[in-house]
Amino acid sequence: MPQAAVLGVPLAITDYEGALDWIDAAIAADAREYLCVAAVHTVMESRDDPALRAAVAGAAFTVPDGQPLAWALRKLGHDIDARVYGPDLMAHSLARAAGTGQRHFLYGGRDRAALDALTEKLRERFPGLQLVGGYAPVFRELSEQERDAIAAEINAARPDVVWVGLGVPRQEKWMAAMRGRLDAPILIGVGAAFDFHAGLVPQAPPWMQKRGLEWLFRLIQEPRRLWKRYAKHNPRFVVGFARQWAAHRRRTRR
Repeated sequence: MPQAAVLGVPLAITDYEGALDWIDAAIAADAREYLCVAAVHTVMESRDDPALRAAVAGAAFTVPDGQPLAWALRKLGHDIDARVYGPDLMAHSLARAAGTGQRHFLYGGRDRAALDALTEKLRERFPGLQLVGGYAPVFRELSEQERDAIAAEINAARPDVVWVGLGVPRQEKWMAAMRGRLDAPILIGVGAAFDFHAGLVPQAPPWMQKRGLEWLFRLIQEPRRLWKRYAKHNPRFVVGFARQWAAHRRRTRR
């Protein structure tokens, strides 16, 4: 998978079909990989959190989930039409899996009730989909014994793909820590996709997504939880990428 770095984080130059084809090939090859999806929040947190940075670096690849990251890659001269949005990647993958018989497992969610609601909605939306299990974890650091027990439960279900919805940075660190314990070929961290697909949190309208304003929609929905994140990261991203782009322009003019 071709990649290019934005503020030090390598991002895949791909689209939905390219990512889905790679997932299918990895399953066929019985790989042991994990994938990340990155918005601006992930990129900026990776600069501040060495453990997150290492977890993202350990992924097979990271797709540009945020529209500003797709724009940044195009500014750097890369051929990418649009972002690969985590919730849509999950939906496309599950739609394809309903026809191929791939086995999928859900790890995450707010609680068991939310995970059950997600499972029900996905089975309604994708008839024939093999959802072979789900696990709603506690929101604290797991002991080694707990990790072993969780791995045993997931492995017993024999999934091809484990979808991880814990949010950044927990999901990336979980995948990095659990990759060696799990038999599933692919783990994919998709953040808020669980809440979106379960109908617990509304998604930004398409016009806002296309204009890179999804962050504003989410801020309006959850101001107390998200205002510090956006106030901290968005200006730093703009300044940091402006410097990267200026350096890129100087190199290409030589």
